[in-house]
Order: sequence, then structure tokens, then C-alpha cells
Amino acid sequence: MPAKKTTTSAKTSPAKKTAPKKAPAKKSSAKSTSKSSPKVAQEAQTKKTSTAPKVDTPKAKVAPVAVAAPKGDYFYANGKRKSAVARVRLYPKGKGNIIVNNKALEQYFTVLSDQDKIHSPLRLTDNLTAFDITVIVKGGGIPAQADAIRHGIAKALVTYKAELRPALKHAMFLRRDSRVKERKKFGLKRARRAPQWSKR
Repeated sequence: MPAKKTTTSAKTSPAKKTAPKKAPAKKSSAKSTSKSSPKVAQEAQTKKTSTAPKVDTPKAKVAPVAVAAPKGDYFYANGKRKSAVARVRLYPKGKGNIIVNNKALEQYFTVLSDQDKIHSPLRLTDNLTAFDITVIVKGGGIPAQADAIRHGIAKALVTYKAELRPALKHAMFLRRDSRVKERKKFGLKRARRAPQWSKR
């Protein structure tokens, strides 16, 4: 018997039409006007009114007053430390005034340790107020200049009275300190500091 043809009618469902979604309308952002406080309004008014620029008046610098050097006979000596050289003059029958480069000691050396260093030979020999001292110092820094002045005062005290030599020598005030900074060597970063060594 011939095979029966079976026909299957598949019902196709019609395609659903999707309507495009409408984008939500953008809400216009209304500018919020915030009421300004009365303090802010006053500050704004003061800024508008004060249009003139402020002029800073420079402060007048006080020039150091030159001190008159004493006159008369004196005892002279040179003092040295590093590259500083001090020429010291001791005037006997003085009041203890010390003038450094035409300035008072307190004006030139503002650090108390430097002032004490300069006074140390006079304090050791009980001559703090026995002399007026004038100094002309050049070269070096402030600490080196103080050491040079101390060295010069100690040497001048010995020329004034040789009996003061043992006490000043024992305090190491008469010795010229020859220590200076060591020079840099080639191949090194400093006098002895070598560059970092790497094994690999």
C-alpha cells in the first residue's frame, strides 16, 4: 500500500511589532537663585569700593654706627685661623671696649659663643676692662675670624707682659691652629669619600 503523505501545517505566529520607546524628555534645569546672606553682600560691596592697590612701605634699615678708634701707644700682634687673619692692637688704660672692623663687638659677632671666645684670653688674665682693643680682620668665616682674634689678643698680651705667657700657653691660646679642610682627590667624591662600589 502506498504510504500516506502527512502534511503538517505549521502555523507561524506573526512577528510582534515593537514600538520604539520614547526617550524621556529632559527637564530643563532651572537655575536656582540662592539668596545671598547680608555678610556676603557687604563683602562684595567693600571689594568693589576698595579698588586702590595697597602700597607696602619698605622698612628703613638701621645702618651700623661707626665707633671711633682709641689713640695712643698700643701693643700689636697678628692672629690667624684657617684663611682668616686678624690684626690686633691693645691700648692700655682702657675701658674694655673692643672694635672689630669699625664696629662694636656685639654688632659684628652676634653669637654669644664667639663673643666669649674673644673675651677668653682677657678673662683668663683678669684684664677684661684693662684695655681698649681694635681689630681689623679679613678672610674666612665668622667662627674662624673669632679664633683669629683670640689668637691675636693672646699674642698681644704676651708682648704687653711676658709673665702672662705660661697661663696663656697652658690654655692653648698661643698655638696657631693649623687644621684646615682637606682637599678633594681625583676619583673620589670628597677628600676621602669614595663612590659606592657594586660587586656586580
